[in-house]
Amino acid sequence: MLKRFSVSLEEELLAQFDDYITRHGYSNRSEAVRDLIRGRLIHEAWEQDSEVVGVVTLVYDHHQAKLQERITEVQHDYYQLITSSTHVHMDHHNCLEVTIVKGLASQVRELAEGMIALRGVKSGNLTMSSTGDDLH
Repeated sequence: MLKRFSVSLEEELLAQFDDYITRHGYSNRSEAVRDLIRGRLIHEAWEQDSEVVGVVTLVYDHHQAKLQERITEVQHDYYQLITSSTHVHMDHHNCLEVTIVKGLASQVRELAEGMIALRGVKSGNLTMSSTGDDLH
């Protein structure tokens, strides 16, 4: 069930919000507000060490000595968190490793940091989201 509420904003803040809505393609203010609220609730779930899902992405030079083995070792240390892992050959030198994870936020962060910090990783990122159980 939808509930209405009103928000009072300074004129300049509202103008900035309307620009944000336009840039991001929202159809109306309500959709943008809902999305921002969900985003904050997801962020809070990470801080409270709730269960999250996430994606760890790594870009690395596959010629780096034993790097693929070390990535696999870290993944095996956290096997209970890993749902799926995909390896993509981007070009002759560079590979993309995409690992989908699910677990407590602290454990997911620990896994991601362990992979991203490996010597030879050119770029690494963790994107976390809620499992959706608590969001409507």
